[in-house]
Amino acid sequence: MPMWRALLALGLLWGLQPNDALAGPAKVVELFTSQGCSSCPPADSILTELASDPSLLALTFPVDYWDYLGWKDTLASPENSERQRSYAARRGDRSVYTPQVVVNGEQHVVGSNRQAIADALERADPMTAEVSLRYTADALEVTVSGALPKGARMANVLILQVSPREEIEIERGENSGRTVTYTNVVRRQQTIGMWSGGNETLRMPRMELKKTGGEKCVVVVQLIGEDGPGRIVGAAGMLWDNGM
Repeated sequence: MPMWRALLALGLLWGLQPNDALAGPAKVVELFTSQGCSSCPPADSILTELASDPSLLALTFPVDYWDYLGWKDTLASPENSERQRSYAARRGDRSVYTPQVVVNGEQHVVGSNRQAIADALERADPMTAEVSLRYTADALEVTVSGALPKGARMANVLILQVSPREEIEIERGENSGRTVTYTNVVRRQQTIGMWSGGNETLRMPRMELKKTGGEKCVVVVQLIGEDGPGRIVGAAGMLWDNGM
């Protein structure tokens, strides 16, 4: 049984910390959540559980569109909200809500529904690209190899700067008085190039990576069209080295 299925079935947080490094996760789970959403804390806990499985890349995308409810989300960004809206536009279903989980850039389910997440992970298409990361004196090198899915012409290579763990005391709004732990929180998104198949190495200057002070770097290779992001075909991640 895959570890992610055992975690979802048992509903356990095993006391494991988020992965210090990720090597070729098979599937990517994105949770769109908000500190102002009373339904979100159970989903935040599930995401933390999934992050302890090295076969998954589990990411938290805090959104800002519930800030008017009385509490401004301290981790949210308009960029995260736009990513969620772009997914809905590409699917054509206008389904933008919290907590929402998107698996491999395609399927969306309610983020607090363990069975729905397990089913979506089971259905997810396999990765077609292998991604490796390494630091040089001046840059982060991202090497992508493999093939695009049939019919695809191009994929974005996206760097996400991630905070492994954030513990937030919420003082107002629907979750007033609660302390919620968020795992692998996306703080910045940046496209560093495009990939059309084969073997290619892209580079990001280390000075660019230092600007947000993020502790973890994640790379996602994702099909892209005029109407927004689509299927994720490759991913990898790592902590900053001591030289950062």
